[in-house]
Amino acid sequence: MEKDMKLQNLSLENREKLNISGVEQVESFNESQIVIYTVRGSLTIKGESLNISKLNLEDGNVKIEGTIESLAYSNKINTGSKEGSFFKKMFK
Repeated sequence: MEKDMKLQNLSLENREKLNISGVEQVESFNESQIVIYTVRGSLTIKGESLNISKLNLEDGNVKIEGTIESLAYSNKINTGSKEGSFFKKMFK
């Protein structure tokens, strides 16, 4: 692990309450899926009746309630070439 990399923690209680630290941005959300950007990459939360009950981007904390069915990470975009192709796809 890199020394300057920020920490991230996940705490899941009974698959109904999820606390996440290290959150940088909420990309999208609805009752069945929430996508957030964290210091460790993009995190997709899937479930039912999902609700963001607390959001504080200043300290990087998010609390999600509902029925959590899955958590999946994808790598953060780090290089300019990948970033360029990502934005090209978004703005076509």
